[in-house]
Amino acid sequence: MATSSRPAAASESAEVEELAGLWWLKVITAGCWLLLSVIVFRFDYTTVSSISILFGVVMLAAAATELVAIFTSHGWWRVAHGMLALAFVVIGIVAFVHPGNTFAALAGVMSFYFIFAGGLRIALAVALRDPDGFHWLLLAVGVAELLLGFWAAGYFGRSALLLVIWVGALALARGIGDIIDALALHRLRDDI
Repeated sequence: MATSSRPAAASESAEVEELAGLWWLKVITAGCWLLLSVIVFRFDYTTVSSISILFGVVMLAAAATELVAIFTSHGWWRVAHGMLALAFVVIGIVAFVHPGNTFAALAGVMSFYFIFAGGLRIALAVALRDPDGFHWLLLAVGVAELLLGFWAAGYFGRSALLLVIWVGALALARGIGDIIDALALHRLRDDI
């Protein structure tokens, strides 16, 4: 029985080592998210249609990032990232289908994103409780996303500026989350 577990342990160790070697993918996606957040905060979007289309693009980019995360995660987290990617594709398509809908509809779609993403980040932070690691940063980003999700769900304002801030915050949170993931993977690679 011990001999059959050794190849499995060696195979798992090789898989973890391979995943940790992909830490640079997270650095690239983080840079793209941070650039996108700067672009969003820099330009003035005054109509719901343009904000909705921008949000749809951000959702498709989030889906692509989650697909990359499938290759840089292990175990059942791959399934979670896959489901989140699917949810982001659906949310992105909804944002494109009716870009001229009301502020409340766009705020509702944004709230689903923030709640899904924040919930996954909180779950990851709790699962990764590493005393020397970055789990507390991941937890803080997840809580911030979750709070933004509930704020967007209640939608306590009716301004285009608020929607732009939410989209920019979304891109910024994704960038910070990917930086945290890259640091954790790089540290894992150094530990192997």
